[in-house]
Amino acid sequence: MTVHQISVFIENKSGTLIRILDLFKSSGIQLIASTISDTVDYGIYRIICSEPMRAIEVLKNAGISAEVSEVFAITLDNYPGRAADALRLISNDGICISYLYSFMLSGKGILIFRTDRPEATVKVIEANHMESLSDDSLLSLV
Repeated sequence: MTVHQISVFIENKSGTLIRILDLFKSSGIQLIASTISDTVDYGIYRIICSEPMRAIEVLKNAGISAEVSEVFAITLDNYPGRAADALRLISNDGICISYLYSFMLSGKGILIFRTDRPEATVKVIEANHMESLSDDSLLSLV
């Protein structure tokens, strides 16, 4: 029901992102999705990739501070408003979404998100028959 996401704290200066991407390239790790949220001096680079546990090892061996966490990943039919419908169901249960990013893959919308109440989120996803993804099922769509 969840996928592993890597979070890397990176300095906002030229070359820091390229270093991470080059490490993945040389290790044969495929990016599936990523996003950066920034402050003045640092950013958080969130990554969904083909081999998250190996990727975290590659980063740490290179001296890059990174953490792995579990986030929700659900698929949506490719119609306007499907994201709003799904998020409304979660929000109506009093669950706050901490952050979210989305992308299209194999004709499906994919929402990646973290909530303040993971156990309650699982119940909403199951009760509403939302299609959730694991690392393996997400990778099968690539």
